[in-house]
Amino acid sequence: MKFNPGGGSMNKMIKQAKQVQEKIVKMQEELREREIEASSGGGAVTVKVNGKQELVSIQIKPEAVDPDDLEMLEDLVLAAVNEGVRKSQEMVSNEMAKITGGFNIPGL
Repeated sequence: MKFNPGGGSMNKMIKQAKQVQEKIVKMQEELREREIEASSGGGAVTVKVNGKQELVSIQIKPEAVDPDDLEMLEDLVLAAVNEGVRKSQEMVSNEMAKITGGFNIPGL
């Protein structure tokens, strides 16, 4: 008689884990293509960030550029980028929760 603790349940768990891993890889590839838009200063600065939290584009309206107040423009860019990254992270977390059922997997 061969000892087999847990019967086929271990194989089933491994198969399920591989399926989840495949779904996660596919989702990460799809998220790379998705973009989040964020703005600051009433739309004076608009940025796009992808699902990898990479800044894809920045648009600055001419009226936001005041040579005598570059600090304000810097603050607007910083605020828009931070908001874009935050929204992108939220998008990734929401999509990951759909796959993992809300179970937190370290490193993802």
